[in-house]
Amino acid sequence: MKIHRIDRYRVRLPLRIPFETSYGRLTEKAFDLLLVTDELGNQGIGELVPFEQPDYIEETIDTARIIIEKHLIPLIKDVEIHHPKEVSLLFNEVKGNQMAKSSLETAIWDLYAKRNGESLKTYFNGTRAQIPVGVSVGIQTDLTKLTDQITEYVALGYQRVKLKIRPGYDLKPIEVIRKKFPNLTMMVDANSAYTIKDIAHLKQLDTYNLAMIEQPFAANDFLDHAQLQKELKTDICLDENIRTLKDCELAFSLGSCRSINLKIPRVGGITEAMKIVDFCNEKKLLVWLGGMFESGVGRALNLQFASQKIFTFPGDISASDRYYYEDILTEPIEIQKGKISVPDGLGIGVSLSIETLLKYGIYDTIFTK
Repeated sequence: MKIHRIDRYRVRLPLRIPFETSYGRLTEKAFDLLLVTDELGNQGIGELVPFEQPDYIEETIDTARIIIEKHLIPLIKDVEIHHPKEVSLLFNEVKGNQMAKSSLETAIWDLYAKRNGESLKTYFNGTRAQIPVGVSVGIQTDLTKLTDQITEYVALGYQRVKLKIRPGYDLKPIEVIRKKFPNLTMMVDANSAYTIKDIAHLKQLDTYNLAMIEQPFAANDFLDHAQLQKELKTDICLDENIRTLKDCELAFSLGSCRSINLKIPRVGGITEAMKIVDFCNEKKLLVWLGGMFESGVGRALNLQFASQKIFTFPGDISASDRYYYEDILTEPIEIQKGKISVPDGLGIGVSLSIETLLKYGIYDTIFTK
């Protein structure tokens, strides 16, 4: 197949509830949808998910747009693509910029599946029709509101809660939640808010029966994470550290973690994500699927990928209404009894609501033959 056209919606969706982490406070999510069309008129959809500030990782949505238009599209515009796995090889000459790469690579996977009349999950091993899901909860200084919020999520059936923490906001909210929900599967996510000097403090988290502590140190601190893991009974999970399979291999070799939060955009797309899944399976590392406040497009992609039976730990793939008043799909993604159904349609299995896209976004064409 050959790429004949790439269109884009630049979208901003307001969040139902502001979401606060150690990085800052988010009230709306900016993202792009890339619509990639082949010579036969088939169309794949990918989502560009970096934040507007370079605080989670180095990429921002503005820098990713430049990389896509000036560096990535030229690498695929005149090429015959036989399989989506070829795209990551074509993109190798561009260093880093994984989320920019993923937006196009995943769109081409979607396009390839639709061109072949198949669901995207056809290309993964041992898939399920429904998957258990968890929910992520931002920093909420009013602990009564925090427990009320979690009570609501538990009532909806979410099977795991992840609490964002930072220095000064960790032991007390965890203690309050544990007192109210003694048997809830619970983890915490520090988003790199601590340093090696905080080991003694972090060791206190061992008393709360947490499933894991996600990303306590900075994204380049493989050695420091290894030192902390030696000191803790609780598993460490790495997120921002993991950009490639090589990062997983390094973390495993050093003993930096016992769990991997796999985000498809952060590792450059589906092809690299599949390699990481195979490695984690071989090394008995727990791997689960994280989220980036995706719209229904990225959420549907995550559901397709997380349908693999290796994903036993509930990921951050909540229903559309967890974050947004309106999603950009004709049929929003919903949770039922703690599980979300994997879309059955071709490709990622969902259809866009053009009306909603035009309400919240701007349309343009960034490449045509």
